[in-house]
Amino acid sequence: MNKITPQIRFQGFTDDWEERKLGEIFNYEQPTKYIVKSTEYDDNFNTPVLTAGKSFLLGYTDEISGIKNATVENPVVIFDDFTTGSHYVDFPFKIKSSAMKLLSLNDNSDNFYFMFNTLKNIKYVPQSHERHWISKFSSFEIYKPSQEEQQKIGSFFKHLDDTIALHQRKLDLLKEQKKGFLQKMFPKNGAKIPELRFAGFADDWEERKFEDLLDSKDGVRRGPFGSALKKEFFVENSEYVVYEQQNAIYDNYHTRYKITKEKFDELSKFKLNPGDFIMSGAGTIGRISRVPDGVKLGVFNQALIRFRINPEITDSEYFIQFVRADFMQKNLTGANPGSAITNLVPMSEVKKWEIKAPHLEEQKKIGSFFAQLDNTIALHQRKLDLLKEQKKGFLQKMFVS
Repeated sequence: MNKITPQIRFQGFTDDWEERKLGEIFNYEQPTKYIVKSTEYDDNFNTPVLTAGKSFLLGYTDEISGIKNATVENPVVIFDDFTTGSHYVDFPFKIKSSAMKLLSLNDNSDNFYFMFNTLKNIKYVPQSHERHWISKFSSFEIYKPSQEEQQKIGSFFKHLDDTIALHQRKLDLLKEQKKGFLQKMFPKNGAKIPELRFAGFADDWEERKFEDLLDSKDGVRRGPFGSALKKEFFVENSEYVVYEQQNAIYDNYHTRYKITKEKFDELSKFKLNPGDFIMSGAGTIGRISRVPDGVKLGVFNQALIRFRINPEITDSEYFIQFVRADFMQKNLTGANPGSAITNLVPMSEVKKWEIKAPHLEEQKKIGSFFAQLDNTIALHQRKLDLLKEQKKGFLQKMFVS
């Protein structure tokens, strides 16, 4: 008979895990007493209001402040109607929807954090709006070890989650810092200089048109008409590729489609060169990416706009940070205020925009500063992604499924 044990265990534990129903472990509670109407709270509401979504959002403020330290006597798990999984809550709260189900432990000798991660790890996903889901959930069977082993596993994952949360906070702080620097290192409306500058720079920023930053002969180009790059022109094997909107949105240069050399030559004016910039022009609009060295020979499609700067007056890193700044992103969609559909401002208008820009030497300082900040953000993002992958692996190997 096979032993019912996980792949990875702490030293000293050898007993089989026992099979139990979730209904024997968790109490189900209707969330009636936790529900708060949106009219009952405002910015001064002193209890976090949890709302459904990809993850819980605090409905009263963007910071929990000291609330997190005011732990409740018995923590609960909240299910958002099984659409976003389980969430561990250990502070006083209110909720906005009865679809968010509350679960608490039936036996306090069980380790709450172990059981929480058990819920995160199980494969039970009922259909949306399934009737009597709690009765089916309660009969679902899991495996659990002794309280001592639960404690070990729970403490391990609590420490791992705390580490992940710490890295997430650092990453969020860095992103907020960058956002603040972008606001202060570019002049606000009507101003001739930014709020923050590097030492040694005192001149007013120059009034220019956006197109003055670009190559005078081929600074802006929209992709070819869709009829020029229909799927019937794509081939299985070729060294010539097609760049799409996803390359700008995700800042990567993996490609799906290839074209013949003849088609590439026909569309040569849409060729991408290293150092060019591509921007998404439909759907998720305004995302910009710099074409790196070593990309495959290829053309960009109708959903992209290509910028080519004048390197004698425009620094590459400065340009991409300038376009990515919030005020520029808002300007790029500003032609449709109040519209449910967001469209990119026509490039004929963008080229004539009045902007302010510093001399090349100051641009390079600003660009270099933001490049270093972006590298630090990317480093923290990689660490966070690695920790999440490690947790995913441990969840698979330290629980019996």
